[in-house]
Amino acid sequence: MKGSVGGEVAEAPAGPPPPLEWKFSQVFGERTAGEEVQEVDIISAIEFDKSGDHLATGDRGGRVVLFERTDTKEVGSRRELERVDYPVSRHPEFRYKTEFQSHEPEFDYLKSLEIEEKINKIRWCQTANGALFLLSTNDKTIKYWKVQEKKVKKISEMNIDPSKVAGNGSVASSSLCSSPKQCLANGGCGDKAYSSLSNDLSFPPEGIPSLRLPMVTSNETSLLARCRRVYAHAHDYHINSISNNSDGETFISADDLRINLWNLEISNQSFNIVDVKPSNMEDLTEVITSAEFHPTHCNTLAYSSSKGSVRLIDLRQSALCDSHSKLFEEQEAPGSRSFFTEIIASISDIKFAKDGRYILSRDYMTLKLWDINMDSGPVSTFQVHEYLRPKLCDLYENDSIFDKFECCLSGDGSRVATGSYSNLFRVFGCAAGSTEATTLEASKNPMRRQVQTPSRPSRSLGSSLTRVVRRGADNAGVDANGNSFDFTTKLLHLAWHPTENSIACAAANSLYMYYA
Repeated sequence: MKGSVGGEVAEAPAGPPPPLEWKFSQVFGERTAGEEVQEVDIISAIEFDKSGDHLATGDRGGRVVLFERTDTKEVGSRRELERVDYPVSRHPEFRYKTEFQSHEPEFDYLKSLEIEEKINKIRWCQTANGALFLLSTNDKTIKYWKVQEKKVKKISEMNIDPSKVAGNGSVASSSLCSSPKQCLANGGCGDKAYSSLSNDLSFPPEGIPSLRLPMVTSNETSLLARCRRVYAHAHDYHINSISNNSDGETFISADDLRINLWNLEISNQSFNIVDVKPSNMEDLTEVITSAEFHPTHCNTLAYSSSKGSVRLIDLRQSALCDSHSKLFEEQEAPGSRSFFTEIIASISDIKFAKDGRYILSRDYMTLKLWDINMDSGPVSTFQVHEYLRPKLCDLYENDSIFDKFECCLSGDGSRVATGSYSNLFRVFGCAAGSTEATTLEASKNPMRRQVQTPSRPSRSLGSSLTRVVRRGADNAGVDANGNSFDFTTKLLHLAWHPTENSIACAAANSLYMYYA
């Protein structure tokens, strides 16, 4: 009710949305018990396109695999839907579409370095004329791919129309020249073929009324992936990010020290827009870890650093944007500094919300949500795996502390998600007053590790994992409650469907999909 007319009482403002109940949808490349995972099959990138109808994954073997949505195509006509007196509840379902080899292993002879074929990032570009376009990158080279359906042309064999043949001469479609070796260049056939035909067939006395000549037919279609552009030799360090601009014409690529701006149509030239390399490399204190364009403002982009800060830059200010327009960082609490402080502060991934108002950042221990209009500190902080804090020394020893976890936001911006160890991932509600903090496992039963988390203030929307159970492994540890966790199974890559509550996540070589 919108007002208190005629004694009616105004409705109280709605509270935060209830927590979502996640269900298993699909798995691609599921491992059987005891099956060893090949290194080249491990998924290293996941990305939905803007419509949510296509999903791309990249792996360490340099392959890109595309999936397409199938559930939307099965919806009946409008009249059929009108007959149904209940809403049709559907969740996104995908099927394998195609795959192609995007990158091959290379060797840099000048620097004597092997360049891995592993796909670091995939980004979808605008579609055109029914073709799909995407960018993929390894450590050094970005490629622009076009995937399109092509009609397969086949030559139908010359034959006699059986309906026009009289008598007992029923002729098969391939009766005339039985093999290409017996056919002459001018289209005639050798003696052997002719004699075998004359024995097999009885021709009508008035002759053959019709002869079908070879024709080119194209009934079938196949998907063809073609590399349209190669953007190479522009980065001295490993590329960690690529991001499309909303103008549909340009994109950025970022490595540890520089961000370059490219035009999709020009592969031999790029503009350096950020350069944090000091004149003396001994003075280097921080590196770029991730970069992303604003979803609607083509002049704005954000990049994160290894010191835990996010910088917003405006391309209209100057050609070289070394000075930022806004800086987002959280002040360190006095007395909390330790050997690991700087390592765990390093941001591994940033994402803009769909409306461009918020930026989500993931460091080793937390997710932080920033309002681009408020640079005093994060709007919300979510504790991802606080139970690991006493284990930072072990994590440093086995290099797990340097793992780079990705993060994602729901299409409506009301929830955020990120991965953890033991193939777990976490979903948090970020609406005002929300206490949603769900723990899910990348398996066919995602809720079996579900733990009821205590309520928490809306300012710090994080909550520690209180129970994580995992079968013992070589790198397993035990937390204060006696529950085990496994550093070898980590869920680094995940993506949220742009319009629906559906998450795709990678556990080693398996792609799991969930919906709510």
